[in-house]
Amino acid sequence: MKDWTSILAKPTTPILEVLEIIDAGARQLALIVDEKHKLLGTVTDGDIRRGLLKGRQLHDQVSTIMNEYPTVASPYDSRENILALMKIKQLHQIPVVDEDGRVISVEILNQLIDPIKKDNWVILMAGGLGTRLQPLTFDCPKPLLNVGNKPILETILLSFIEQGFHRFYISVNYKAEMIKNHFGDGSRWNVEIKYLQEEQSLGTAGALSLIPEKPTLPFFVMNGDLLTKVNFSHLLDFHTSHGAKGTMCIREYEHQIPYGVVKLAKHQLLEIEEKPIQRFFVNAGIYTLDPSVLDLIPKNTFYDMTSLFGVLGEQEGQTIAFPIREYWMDIGRLADFERANVEFAEVFG
Repeated sequence: MKDWTSILAKPTTPILEVLEIIDAGARQLALIVDEKHKLLGTVTDGDIRRGLLKGRQLHDQVSTIMNEYPTVASPYDSRENILALMKIKQLHQIPVVDEDGRVISVEILNQLIDPIKKDNWVILMAGGLGTRLQPLTFDCPKPLLNVGNKPILETILLSFIEQGFHRFYISVNYKAEMIKNHFGDGSRWNVEIKYLQEEQSLGTAGALSLIPEKPTLPFFVMNGDLLTKVNFSHLLDFHTSHGAKGTMCIREYEHQIPYGVVKLAKHQLLEIEEKPIQRFFVNAGIYTLDPSVLDLIPKNTFYDMTSLFGVLGEQEGQTIAFPIREYWMDIGRLADFERANVEFAEVFG
């Protein structure tokens, strides 16, 4: 399968050349973009045929026949939502564009149904002690606690597998043998699973120093106590298209102050805002990293992702944020665990 950039064309490109682009590709589509890859329109074989029937010539500019209002998807759309959109619109492919209208990938129907295997590594962090979920974690590591009908970490694993990822590392420490016994080498799911053994707590990034060989492709790091419907393929495309060293997923968090907030000027009362809601973006515990960042992580030392992104952020353009709009739940407290069990069937089926 050729890279999707092979189906890009400028609005001034002759129709004949666009027809050749469509015939040479496997997507039955050409994307008409400006110099910054902003999507201006799409062209299919049908658009060309209809244009010719209306008197257009093959040497005319493709902008004269393109569909200027194509159906597009967002990087934040889930696989299920895109499949539903394709069904409603009766489409076999949909361009994915970012908030600036720039194309970052193209979704193909048969690839969504049967994803192509992706060789990018996925590192799942499952070495924490789970102290906030005691007593549930006295005899079981938090990633193995059942939410719905399966362990949290298994749901995470299956989410990646459904999107074509098949190479995994699991970082383990507390009750490591229980995790290894459950997941084994991954053959049960027809994937490869290896382990990073933490002899001491290394934080949310320190365990990456245990990777025996540097990967050649961007890779994922995800906390092993999260449940989400993030489209990991879109996250990877978003990371790659921006040329970043590190992409951090973020989530909007709301906090309501339970009192009336008073604004003063010296002793004069100016305003009372009753129980205002404050909104913040918080770290969602999911990252995509360039292999070169592994050189920045100290060996066998406690090191957090916030420290790594702080170092990367010292150089402009090295870090970007990917807002999560899909379902996301951090199983950090007993209340979160109970809520996730209630929501699991509806969200994950």
